[in-house]
Amino acid sequence: MSSSQERTARSFVERHGLWSDEQFAAAADVDRSIEQNALEVVRLSFADQHGILRGKTVMAGEAAHAMRNGCSITTTLLAKDTAHKTVFPVFTPGGGFGMPEMEGAGDFLMVADPSTFRVLPWAPRTGWMLCDMYFGNGRPVPFSTRALYRHALAKLADTGFDYRAGLEVEFHVFKLENPRLDPDDATWPGAAPEVSLLSQGYAYLTETRFDQMEPIVEHLRRDVIALGLPLRSVEIELGPSQCEFTFRPQNGLVPADGMMLFRSAVKQICRRQGYHASFMCRPKVANVMSSGWHLHQSLIDRRSNANAFAARDNELLSPAGRGFLAGLLAHARAAAAFTTPTINKRYRGYSLAPDRAIWGRDNRGVMVRVLGAAGEDAVRLENRVGEPAANPYLYMASQIFTGLDGIARVLEPGPSADTPYEMPAPLLPKSLGEALRALRDDACLAEGFGQDFIDYYLRIKEAEVARFQSEVTEWEQREYFELF
Repeated sequence: MSSSQERTARSFVERHGLWSDEQFAAAADVDRSIEQNALEVVRLSFADQHGILRGKTVMAGEAAHAMRNGCSITTTLLAKDTAHKTVFPVFTPGGGFGMPEMEGAGDFLMVADPSTFRVLPWAPRTGWMLCDMYFGNGRPVPFSTRALYRHALAKLADTGFDYRAGLEVEFHVFKLENPRLDPDDATWPGAAPEVSLLSQGYAYLTETRFDQMEPIVEHLRRDVIALGLPLRSVEIELGPSQCEFTFRPQNGLVPADGMMLFRSAVKQICRRQGYHASFMCRPKVANVMSSGWHLHQSLIDRRSNANAFAARDNELLSPAGRGFLAGLLAHARAAAAFTTPTINKRYRGYSLAPDRAIWGRDNRGVMVRVLGAAGEDAVRLENRVGEPAANPYLYMASQIFTGLDGIARVLEPGPSADTPYEMPAPLLPKSLGEALRALRDDACLAEGFGQDFIDYYLRIKEAEVARFQSEVTEWEQREYFELF
């Protein structure tokens, strides 16, 4: 074989140097697992701009080739808002992005990360892999949120730290009464399903309420553990039909990938059992409570492998910990566009949810709760600002970029708040539009994510807000229709 033919025979991954040695070894393990488990199909998925998994399913016999050469999928998926409506003029020169690769509804390639391979316990003979996004010329797609988070981790590593995160995720599980599959319900977006409660709630952490939800929680628990996710506890939350899953902390890319898989798994498992799971912050179901995603985080010193937030004196946090905390507070309003990216009504005073950018020692009313005592190696920051619908890559990347800014500028977080709903401090945005305006003016996040991505993200989210504002709501109809 000539050298030119040899180069042609090499895979897309090899030609463009996309995998590490560990990933090549993992790919060989995937080949063996597909055969040993007699899999019939493999799902290839990527996380879109909203943190929703999209992708294609290939036959098992095609998986090895698709894994190494990519699977084509349309670029318009990167141009959609949360209604799956395209908000960029993709058939104009540059496709509305100023990029020839994005025009004409052409394709990009999903390239599997073989280290993410799973056999899905709820789907017979089905494998799954998370993918990264590349154009046909081997260039990374600049709107990949997983790649942006990887960039944040690399920037953090350059300063001598690794990122460690533990997930505490609240969500609702309802009994599915009517999936709304009549043709008249197939609007764009589709009509919301009709549901009923599994428990009345308001008996926080009682065993009785847990037992009422245990039949479906059992399915979730077993399958989540079978996926290899580090489940730590299952709890019944305050609200009706509301529960919480917590996970042991992990480093780097792993916890964000885990959140993507967890949310998708929960929704799929529940639907197969006749239930509806929702990570929406506050569903329009009578009497339910808002759900949050509390992100426990710390930095690990790359040289000593020690917790970089742990102080070596009588202070609660080290200088790095104080700077990181101060950065989170300083940029909280702009970062809300990533931590709380949907139109919601969650930030309320005296509600066990934060309404302003403050911190406190073990106080559930603040934005950032500092857990652990002075000198403890387990000291960490619990950011309580997030919602469970957030894209985990953007949520965690925003923490790294803003925390690093606080360290670099030697910012101080101020005193602990003992009265969190009365302490003077910048208020968190009351709307998604307000958060987007703050993001537009934030130089730190523009530098971290890149101005092109910020402009792209703003355009998609502002289109979402515009659609919301154009709707006549039940409140307006009730308030004005008879009066005027």
